[in-house]
Amino acid sequence: MLNYVITFFLLAVLAAIFGFGGLAGTFAGIAKLIAVVFIALFVASLLFSAISGRRPPAL
Repeated sequence: MLNYVITFFLLAVLAAIFGFGGLAGTFAGIAKLIAVVFIALFVASLLFSAISGRRPPAL
């Protein structure tokens, strides 16, 4: 999911450089939304592991 955030951020920067203001804003908005979802899921995962006391499996 973090890869999608980086991808849309880079697309927004490229669109801004080439002068596509509306498209850059759209890509930036998508990147922000995905970043917020990523952070929310990360925090939820941390809270769940802290409450349950279970550790993730070792790789």
